[in-house]
Amino acid sequence: MRFCKDFNDYELIDAVSGERLERWGDIILIRPDPQIIWDGKKKDSRWHSAHAVYHRSQSGGGYWEQLKSVPDVWSIKFKELTFNLKPMGFKHTGLFPEQSVNWDLCADVIKNSNRELKVLNLFAYTGGATVSALAAGAAVTHVDASKGMVGWAKENAVACGLADRPVRWLVDDCLKFVQREIRRGNKYDGIIMDPPSYGRGPNGEVWKLEQSLSELLRSVGEILSDDAEFFLLNSYTGGLSPTILNYMVKQLVVKNRSGEVKTDEIGLPVTNRDIVLPCGNTTYWIKEING
Repeated sequence: MRFCKDFNDYELIDAVSGERLERWGDIILIRPDPQIIWDGKKKDSRWHSAHAVYHRSQSGGGYWEQLKSVPDVWSIKFKELTFNLKPMGFKHTGLFPEQSVNWDLCADVIKNSNRELKVLNLFAYTGGATVSALAAGAAVTHVDASKGMVGWAKENAVACGLADRPVRWLVDDCLKFVQREIRRGNKYDGIIMDPPSYGRGPNGEVWKLEQSLSELLRSVGEILSDDAEFFLLNSYTGGLSPTILNYMVKQLVVKNRSGEVKTDEIGLPVTNRDIVLPCGNTTYWIKEING
């Protein structure tokens, strides 16, 4: 497992009885997590002094209960990057800190390539991978179906001082965009994907990962350049076996390319317990470097 390191502004303080106790900068939040199925004592005093707690609703979704004043927007840093956070629906803050290991993996490839890579970030959300790739020296195409998320990603790029870097911000259905890129003959040296289990495109298109992933991966394989450096697929969908994801990437995306396809878990260390909380699987390919 690869797990989050060097993220000084984020801390998973404790995890027990279905809940996370987290520090986001100076803000302490409690959020539910279905992976945390073990019971135990909540010894840390911050369980009782959090700024806000997210409550699930019996009818679906949920709501934030503010126990102390929480800013509408606040910022945290990861290394040289700055991210704007907002408490939003369905318990999120606009950032998945466990993804920092994938940002670093892709950034290292970009920095070591000795050329400006053309990178595509699909299902790009608020742009964590985008701003990391921009900071490493890539030109990035950022695609997400949500206009609000693309706007938020632009805000993060400005906060990072990267607004003048070469980036395209697109509100689009990811599969349809990739299929148009095939027809246009556009290619990318690196592709990052973090698809949801279920979602809707900007025109109401329905996305279900198990039904659409094969077609998307096959299409994505057609827009990897002949000299592509990397491909990365992240999945939070528990029903998809890591072995199956590895096989699909090998067969549909990087078939006959040199370099190994690897699949592993990513996670968050829990400060108050000797465990790492699993946070999904990542399948990635990096071009084999001769010599």
